[in-house]
Amino acid sequence: MFQRLEGVDRNLGGGFQVRRLLPHAERRTVGPFVFLDHFGPLEITPAMNTDVRPHPHIGLATVTFLLEGALLHRDSLGYVQRIEPGAINLMKAGRGIVHSERRPEDLRSSAYRAHGLQLWLGLPAALEESEPTFSHTPADALPAFRVQDAEIRLLIGAALGRRSPVQTFSPTLYAALTLPAGGSLELPALAEELGVYMIDGDVQLDDVPLPPRQLAVADGSPSARLSAGAAGARLALIGGTRLDGPRHLSWNFVSSRPERLRQAAADWDAQRFGAVPGETEFIPLPEALRQRA
Repeated sequence: MFQRLEGVDRNLGGGFQVRRLLPHAERRTVGPFVFLDHFGPLEITPAMNTDVRPHPHIGLATVTFLLEGALLHRDSLGYVQRIEPGAINLMKAGRGIVHSERRPEDLRSSAYRAHGLQLWLGLPAALEESEPTFSHTPADALPAFRVQDAEIRLLIGAALGRRSPVQTFSPTLYAALTLPAGGSLELPALAEELGVYMIDGDVQLDDVPLPPRQLAVADGSPSARLSAGAAGARLALIGGTRLDGPRHLSWNFVSSRPERLRQAAADWDAQRFGAVPGETEFIPLPEALRQRA
């Protein structure tokens, strides 16, 4: 039985609207995934400022996957990486990292479409204070294959006899899936906890419509049938083994220990995290957190 979750629209500023599916009031996590934002499709014009200034993270790994557009990632480890559709950027924050996500210079005078998913993985407790790392896996290095009527790109983890080269920190599944008009797929049991996210199109999950921007979640290694309508469908599968205990989220921080969130807030307010080379701006600590730090 799948639990259906509706997202909440959030305005991140500069006209940048996202649909937030996780954390949800009815479900905080799906496997190790603690956060899911769907942004776009959005027409970006030269007049819009959608740059995300430097900001900190702890206790998580960010996963960026684009369907359209491009982003330029910079972080306090010194990495500078352009992100394009189909690739996976994975940044393990561990004990602390700072990064920015901006419009690439060659797109600043152009109009283009931005569309993608931003997810966070909660780290196992033993890795929450590990050294931060960054990795980029281009689209052509990720397994892409056909199963029944579905075109599948395996982004993270192992499934259906394939394995992604992207690093994992606990059993994790993340895949992009496309069904043509009238196509179907019998999904076997893939993960201890499984989420099916409908990006766009027309699809039924076990003969019940799954509307765009809805997340269906099941526990206990469920099998399922996906059937696309006349518009076809694009979906994402997320899941894996549940985390080793509850996780607490505060702003951009994740931890198994609430007191660690307060320390991270105080450290960012005092600018003890380090800086992104070449960046002079930063997102200040929200006032509500400053009062609690």
